[in-house]
Amino acid sequence: MKANKIVTQDSEEFLEKYINNPSPTGFESKGQQLWLDYIKPYIDTHFVDTYGTVVGVINPEAKYKVVIEAHADEISWFVHYITKEGFIYLRRNGGSDHQIAPSKRVNIHTEKGIVKAVFGWPAIHTRTAADEKPPKLDNIFLDCGCTTKDEVEKLGVHVGSVVTYEDEFMTLNNRYYVGRALDNRIGGFMIAEVARLLKENSIKLPFGLYITNSVQEEVGLRGAQMIVETIKPDIAIVTDVCHDTHTPMIDKIKQGDIKCGDGPVLFYGPSVQNNLLDLVIKAAESNNIPFQRGAASRATGTDTDAFAFATGGVASALVSLPLRYMHTTVESVSKDDVKNVIHLIYNLLQRIEDNHDFRYLK
Repeated sequence: MKANKIVTQDSEEFLEKYINNPSPTGFESKGQQLWLDYIKPYIDTHFVDTYGTVVGVINPEAKYKVVIEAHADEISWFVHYITKEGFIYLRRNGGSDHQIAPSKRVNIHTEKGIVKAVFGWPAIHTRTAADEKPPKLDNIFLDCGCTTKDEVEKLGVHVGSVVTYEDEFMTLNNRYYVGRALDNRIGGFMIAEVARLLKENSIKLPFGLYITNSVQEEVGLRGAQMIVETIKPDIAIVTDVCHDTHTPMIDKIKQGDIKCGDGPVLFYGPSVQNNLLDLVIKAAESNNIPFQRGAASRATGTDTDAFAFATGGVASALVSLPLRYMHTTVESVSKDDVKNVIHLIYNLLQRIEDNHDFRYLK
């Protein structure tokens, strides 16, 4: 398969639409509907759980079940406190970075529609070295152009309203996809493309394939923890993002040596089943797919952990995509790496046998 056929123009148009649609943790439904509409031609059936995780299924009648999984939610903010002057203070919804907030434009999601606001910040002229303060959760605030709390509330804004950044998808030098929430809707895109390739190339799998786009990963792998108990899979292949460490200010001794453009990252760690990992490596090597290696400690910090440590344990592997500037509005990934993750998972699935036994001791 040629790399230029792995991602098509239609695919990229879907990706742009999918990334631009807000899907904050706990409020992923509109993005999930977009994703489901895209994969429907490539699956046999689907189901959705109570909290919004979407699962497309190929061969639903099969007893042996393989999951390929990503998570759909993006970091965001909650309105927490509205002052009498109409300024808005926030709480995190996931790992939102307070340091990037000042001067950013945001959308406040209300029942009346989107309310525009900005993260205000005192002008440089008004700050002295003596009173210089970095952005912190207790001093960043939103200004939506109101002068009283009552005005804010009349717009439909209330405590609990969710807030997302305005920033949208773009490409950089025809080399990188850039946008907010590539962590990890780019994963949802990649597993959808695997489903498309299986269909278009008439690949018949000997097992049930569960293409799973989980919710609420950013607040503790919650969606994956719920859906693993519903599916009860035999194997889970999870894709998420990891840190490119070749940009300034990152210590490779602490963070590892990983670079955008050098291929998917295959992680070692307690959550990763080594026999399954060996199969992933063989799929990469036999198809000349470049890959990198990473080491996790006690946990990967991804949905891999939720699957691996589910009741009875699920043979799990993590195929990561290097990403620059995680949890900012300019998250960046290599287009080549995206193609190679898709190519790797597509070929890996064709190496898995019905009732494949990954146990260490038999």
